[in-house]
Amino acid sequence: MPTTTHDQPPTRSGAPGSPAGHMDDADHTGHAGHVELRSAERLRELLGQPHQLVIDKVTQRLTQDDIDLLDRSPFCLLSTSDAQGNCDVSPKGDGPGFTHVLDETTLALPDRPGNRRADSFHNILENPHAGLLYLIPGSSDILRINGKARILTDAPFFDTMTVKGQRPALALLLDIEEIYRHCPASLRRAGLWQPETWTPSD
Repeated sequence: MPTTTHDQPPTRSGAPGSPAGHMDDADHTGHAGHVELRSAERLRELLGQPHQLVIDKVTQRLTQDDIDLLDRSPFCLLSTSDAQGNCDVSPKGDGPGFTHVLDETTLALPDRPGNRRADSFHNILENPHAGLLYLIPGSSDILRINGKARILTDAPFFDTMTVKGQRPALALLLDIEEIYRHCPASLRRAGLWQPETWTPSD
């Protein structure tokens, strides 16, 4: 993932300089009258520029506040893609603090028994880039961590990830490249932690 600079927003897929994102600047009207945005310049015209404080929030090392959040989080979403760019997002969870922090630039997720599809692991074998999004029920904290992943079959810290006598057979090791604390506006709009918005049958 490109390194974030302090004088412009992070460059993502589809931005100038990315071969995959090279398209005409004009919006394109396609099937059924859908108007498709095709350039980063047009995107910024519509959204405006992010505030410098938002850009400066991106870091490459975990702070103590980040580690405290990981210690409280029982749930995250793991985003991966294969060599062709086909994407997958998988839920991962266990007791609060299930993520093992090795140091300020490395963390590990234990693999717990599931459906055995291993979609994320298959993707990582082809493409090591991965993203994690951490949530804490009832909290407005949202932590995004991106980096390059490896799959471990053993390591000394596996013992610390043993739960109910089950030592994980695999773990995802993430070498951190980008850390970002998200604004909680999406949680507020969704009413995610407000019981009155939940379906009674849930």
